[in-house]
Amino acid sequence: MVRPVHAPNHPGHTSDSFSPDSRQAWVRLVIALLIGSIGGVGMWAIVVMIPAVQAEFAATRGAVSLAFTLMMFGFGLGGVIAGKITDRFGIVPAMAISIAFLGVANVLAGLSGQLWQFVAAYFLIGLGTSATFAPLMAEASHWFERYRGLAVTIVASGNYVAGTMWPPLVNWGLQTIGWRMTHIGIGLVCVGLMTILVLVLRAQMGGNKVRDHANAPPPRVDLKLSTNTLTVLLSIASISCCVAMAMPQVHIVAYCGDLGYGVARGAEMLSLMMACGIVSRIGSGFLADKIGGVRTLLVGSLAQGFALVFYLFFDSLASLYLISAMFGLFQGGIVPSYAIIVREAMPAGEAATRVGIVIFASVFGMSFGGWVSGVIFDATGSYAAAFANGVAWNALNIGIVLTLLIRSRMNSVKARPGFAT
Repeated sequence: MVRPVHAPNHPGHTSDSFSPDSRQAWVRLVIALLIGSIGGVGMWAIVVMIPAVQAEFAATRGAVSLAFTLMMFGFGLGGVIAGKITDRFGIVPAMAISIAFLGVANVLAGLSGQLWQFVAAYFLIGLGTSATFAPLMAEASHWFERYRGLAVTIVASGNYVAGTMWPPLVNWGLQTIGWRMTHIGIGLVCVGLMTILVLVLRAQMGGNKVRDHANAPPPRVDLKLSTNTLTVLLSIASISCCVAMAMPQVHIVAYCGDLGYGVARGAEMLSLMMACGIVSRIGSGFLADKIGGVRTLLVGSLAQGFALVFYLFFDSLASLYLISAMFGLFQGGIVPSYAIIVREAMPAGEAATRVGIVIFASVFGMSFGGWVSGVIFDATGSYAAAFANGVAWNALNIGIVLTLLIRSRMNSVKARPGFAT
């Protein structure tokens, strides 16, 4: 039987060694952000390399886009597995496994002799990247109470920091040493830098405290839904919003190439989009701490749909730079909002697993969106229909979030006596 989620009747326990929102919590947060910024390279390298890999293997755009699809599937599946590991053993073992996968898989990608080998390597890259997102967000949510929303979005911004700094670096490597050696170099960098940072994080957390959630703040929102029901609703919402999100993020580089602006211009737009996404993510954290995760999610979903519509009508170089910046500013806070909602309404002991499941759904949406956009391009010869497809999926997301908002307004409560976990 599935039990409903209610706000608890106690504020949690006080630890002598660690307190939420403390200076130590902020130090951990900075380390987690750095880990996510380095480990997130797997999501963005393929976006820059699609044209070069397509040319070398003489493949279709849709076939090469399958590498992104499999990477995202590995990213989502790995998030659930890494979440389970984090809930049971702590974030450090999960990160150690992530580092090993990133190192080996990037080397295999660089050595691949056929397209299917390259695609398979990107599935492994996705598995390795996974621990740097959902499990880290869930872990950071245990370190804060007053600034939980801000903390979660800062950690999630590591993904966008990666999207800002890595595309130009990957493009430089692509032009100077080729995509194969660039992959091998990425693997070595990830193993070296991430190992150091994880060891520092472990020292900050203490060997005996790495999986202690006794101090984690309790749920504070009652939606009168079971954990499973809420997880399913959030998963459907995240799929729909991320199908829409995938079109610009996955294909902007190729789109600019098709328009004659060049791959480098597309990489710059992607970097600009991710940089603006950092601002959006951190801003959404402040907003979530004020108005809650559900309302913040609705704001982001409405804004993302608004930006997508502009891609349908404008394709000049200047307008694409402007729309890409606007898209980044509008959609950056959407995915972290799901993690905030999970922690607002679910117990700490299963947060990493539940966040992992919802993020799995979101990356399924991203992977499907990236793949289907390539297929639509192959079928129509342009990206116009792919952008329209994204707008339709975004509308579905808005409908689901509105449903949750209605329940939230009816049933949201602060933790108070009379409710039990």
